[in-house]
Amino acid sequence: MGRVDFLYKMDLQHRAVAVYIYLADRANKDGECWPAIPTIARELKLSQSTVRRALQDLRKAELLETEQRYRTKSGKINLLFRLKNM
Repeated sequence: MGRVDFLYKMDLQHRAVAVYIYLADRANKDGECWPAIPTIARELKLSQSTVRRALQDLRKAELLETEQRYRTKSGKINLLFRLKNM
């Protein structure tokens, strides 16, 4: 049994499955990664809005947590993605 087989048994949109697998492929041993949404969209050949909807689907299914990260002296850097069920 593969490590993402549980995804195929869930009622998720194909966009959410694709984004979860993409993030899982890039995650460290703690299930964390921080690719930019434009990068995810470009590499999966999806629009940025589709990636955002997929991330929302994954948060709703409790498969993903996100955390906004900031620089110490300026604004936002990127989102930290923390996968669950890994």
